[in-house]
Amino acid sequence: MIFKGVRDGKPYPDHGLSLRDWAQIPPRQVRLDQIVTTTKVLELDRLLSEDSTFYGDLFPHAVQWKGVLYLEDGLHRAVRSALRNRTVLHARVFDYDALFPHAPDADTTEA
Repeated sequence: MIFKGVRDGKPYPDHGLSLRDWAQIPPRQVRLDQIVTTTKVLELDRLLSEDSTFYGDLFPHAVQWKGVLYLEDGLHRAVRSALRNRTVLHARVFDYDALFPHAPDADTTEA
C-alpha cells in the first residue's frame, strides 16, 4: 500500500490559507504510508508532465487533523515519489491539532 488511505473530500474545516500563507510553513519529511489523500482522481497527463509544479508550490500541502495527515495538494508529486521507490515526501504541513488541540468533532453537535 502506498498511502494510509484514500478519500474523496476533506474532513477538516476550511483553513483559509493562501499560497503566501503556505509558503511561510517550512517543508518537512512525511512518510507516504502515513498520508490520507483527499482526492480519488489522478490525471495521468499531470503525473507524466515535467513542468507540473511550474506555476505552483514545489512542495505538496498537507493538513494534520485529529492525528491524521491529509494530503490536500500534491497527489501527483506523491505518486511520482512512490513510483521512484521513495517512502518519504517533503511537504508543507498545516497542523490544526497544534492550533486547536480539543477541536469539536465535525460529526457531533452540542446541545
